[in-house]
Amino acid sequence: MGPISNRYTELVGIEHPIVQEGLGPYRTSKLAAAVSQAGGLGTVSMPGMPEDLQAGARTFLSHIEECASLTDKPFAVNIPVGVDARGAIVEFTDVYIRAVLDARRRDAGLAAQLTVMTTSAGFPGVYIDLIKDAGMVHQHKVGSTRQAIKAAEAGVDVVIAAGFEMGGHAPAAGVHTFVLVPKVTEAIDIPVVLTGGARDGRTLAAALCMGADAVALGTRFILSEENSDWHPNYLQALLDAKEGDDVAFTGVYGPCRGLRNPASEALLVAQNDPDADPVALIRHKIESMSRAQTDGDTVNSLVMTGQVAGAIDHVIRVAEFVPAMAEEAAAVLARLAGNLTGAAPA
Repeated sequence: MGPISNRYTELVGIEHPIVQEGLGPYRTSKLAAAVSQAGGLGTVSMPGMPEDLQAGARTFLSHIEECASLTDKPFAVNIPVGVDARGAIVEFTDVYIRAVLDARRRDAGLAAQLTVMTTSAGFPGVYIDLIKDAGMVHQHKVGSTRQAIKAAEAGVDVVIAAGFEMGGHAPAAGVHTFVLVPKVTEAIDIPVVLTGGARDGRTLAAALCMGADAVALGTRFILSEENSDWHPNYLQALLDAKEGDDVAFTGVYGPCRGLRNPASEALLVAQNDPDADPVALIRHKIESMSRAQTDGDTVNSLVMTGQVAGAIDHVIRVAEFVPAMAEEAAAVLARLAGNLTGAAPA
């Protein structure tokens, strides 16, 4: 095992308490495999919301199979739980979750690797027992302590506490990690993963000090050599970003955070249009996000990123970065412990 092992690393079977966030809506299979192979937990993301959801599910499964072919380590999938205006779960969530569970039932080898399902956005409700009965570790992302308690009481295995500084789909509660994570870890007794603002060993050490068991990184892993499927312009836009270049706007399942550009500025206006078709607007946003990733249009398309982009100025190699991040965190914690004087309080 790595220099930091705990209940989370043991639960999901990884060496280091480092998770690659759900990204997408484009391909993330190569990146996920690289993170898992390096000892963390990679995540294959849901490929958008096409008109033909069965075709979308086939695309999703092809990405999952590609990831499994590139690593022999455990990995996860990320599926948002969308809800409509009446609070009912939308069709794409059901199609994608059931497609994943069916694929695992058909293929024991895949089931041995695809061991974790992450849900986000809406409450996973009826899917909690389905995921548990399938033998998967169920992680659910929350943005408030109330949501964390609800998820833990409902039976999820891990809570991902999402601070408002995170990129992509940010929590509606708007609470940042330094406030949210300590409160969540006090309120529940299952493993907690911090997401939002983590980028190196120092931030992993800080998360552990706040009671978290691991950290999830999105922007940091986007900016990696192994993220070769995404257009170079996307990576360069994040490298060029400075503090304050990001903006939060109404997204697909709630708030989104991305770079401030003509696309996000236009959306800030469109989201206040009472005559706008909400379904059409959702599809427009997802297509825009995908276009930035695939075509590299970082001006007229939505470029999702966390605030941490303003603190990142280089591209990493995942195979080296993941173990080095864990080693750095362990060294930070050891150095701080060495600065203590006298005996620890009983």
